[in-house]
Amino acid sequence: MSRYSAYVASIVLAVVSVSLATWHPHWWWGVAVFAGLALVGTADLMQNKSTLRRNYPLLAHFRYGLETIGPEIRQYFIQSDTAEVPFSRQQRALVYQRSKHANDVRPFGTLQDVYGMDYEWINHSIAPAEIAEHDFRIVIGAETAQPYSASVFNISAMSFGALSAAAIRALNAGARRGGFYHDTGEGSISPYHREAGGDLVWELGSGYFGCRNQDGSFSDERFIAQARTPQVKMIEIKLSQGAKPGHGGVLPAAKLSAEIAATRGVPMGVDCVSPSRHSAFSTPLELLQFVARLREMSGGKPTGFKLAIGHPWEWFGIAKAMQEHASSEPSLLPDFIVVDGAEGGTGAAPAEFVDHVGVPLNEGLMLVHNTLVGLNLRGRVKVGAAGKITSAFDIARALAMGADWCNAARGFMFALGCIQSLSCHTNRCPTGITTQDPTRWKHLDVPDKSARVAEFHDNTLRALRDLLCAAGLSHPEQLGPEHIMRRVSPFEVRSLAALFSYLRPGELLDGNMPDHAVFQDFWKTARSDAFMPPAHVLRLRDSKLT
Repeated sequence: MSRYSAYVASIVLAVVSVSLATWHPHWWWGVAVFAGLALVGTADLMQNKSTLRRNYPLLAHFRYGLETIGPEIRQYFIQSDTAEVPFSRQQRALVYQRSKHANDVRPFGTLQDVYGMDYEWINHSIAPAEIAEHDFRIVIGAETAQPYSASVFNISAMSFGALSAAAIRALNAGARRGGFYHDTGEGSISPYHREAGGDLVWELGSGYFGCRNQDGSFSDERFIAQARTPQVKMIEIKLSQGAKPGHGGVLPAAKLSAEIAATRGVPMGVDCVSPSRHSAFSTPLELLQFVARLREMSGGKPTGFKLAIGHPWEWFGIAKAMQEHASSEPSLLPDFIVVDGAEGGTGAAPAEFVDHVGVPLNEGLMLVHNTLVGLNLRGRVKVGAAGKITSAFDIARALAMGADWCNAARGFMFALGCIQSLSCHTNRCPTGITTQDPTRWKHLDVPDKSARVAEFHDNTLRALRDLLCAAGLSHPEQLGPEHIMRRVSPFEVRSLAALFSYLRPGELLDGNMPDHAVFQDFWKTARSDAFMPPAHVLRLRDSKLT
């Protein structure tokens, strides 16, 4: 294979040099050089700390060499420092340091432009607090038969198929070790999710993988068989994914292994297609009825849904259905809602969807939080946030804006050793994380990487604790928008409380529309019986057509 070419060449050249050295002693320099390179390559193959070195013996050192070059030169060579790459090298470095329990302090102050637009910070207190414990948790589904105490920081949805078997093993073992949950993604629960016994949130996408009939429809019997196992703590219906909302996923037949097919319950030899919409429901009310049905069949486990906000009237339709049936028995309220931002990641999606479809996390989270507050339902429905969350400050900002907890995908991938080569969709991931090629993923050392996953989680929560202490707070639930500041111009700074319009509790119930343009335009005409645009939107569209 080409990735072993340098290593093989070093061995061949070492042997040739030995032969030539018997003819002329000057060739002993070649023996020393090439034998030394062969020894380095052999050491690369034998070690288990770096998957990249195991997959690319000798060649990996060229990349590491470039990373040692100063920042003025490195930016021209390292792809991760270009604007096209989603995460900067500094962000990845922070994850690597925390996952390896390395020193993450740095000299010379902030790397940010404090006078640049959108620079954010958390205000500190003159009287900092002291918090002994950093394992912050939130109870989800308090009214269910099996409520779940979740960490405020967890592994976001990534499927087996998108990730390798070794990556799934390492993530779940890390979750078990650190006491946080691992979202399965819509690819269902594989044997590799089960192996370590870490807490699972089972995500059901429109393909109903793992609980589907042969025609792709939802199967009650197969759902019950999986959902009632003790390892599954919550059920999450995926309505849309932040990076490609409104777009179904496709796993090509060439990448569909027998294990993936068995896990998802799909036939071999054909593309595995995740439809763009669900077949089990078609209206907001039917969605809530499906939530209640899954909660009952799972044995009373917290059940909710994940969505990226798109048309606001569709979310308002769901919220109106929640309002109309908040007191019904059994309850139709979801136990939780996860808001996925448009900046969320994916292994592959059309460029237009990645860049220009869906509402970013801040705006989507605010809309969901505000709506629930305005309906006096916020205390009964927990809200999670996902979308490019990596650091403790990212968590603090999301919690301040209304989330109860956060999920992260890329941060935990970095903890596994992801170098952001942007080859997730090619099946040639150099670190064995997003490939189904066993010659690549078997080099990912599960015990080592699971320890890094747990360390990243633990050290990030320690950093969150330190932020809270600095702000004079004793728990993440005390964070509010008044604590986060943003520079909006060279001469103006606003808190998030001043930048966003917040509804008062019950404000949507008193008949008076809040001073908020989206609610004024779409709330009264949204429907709980259909995902339909309001009448005035249809009239506007028709007038343009004529």
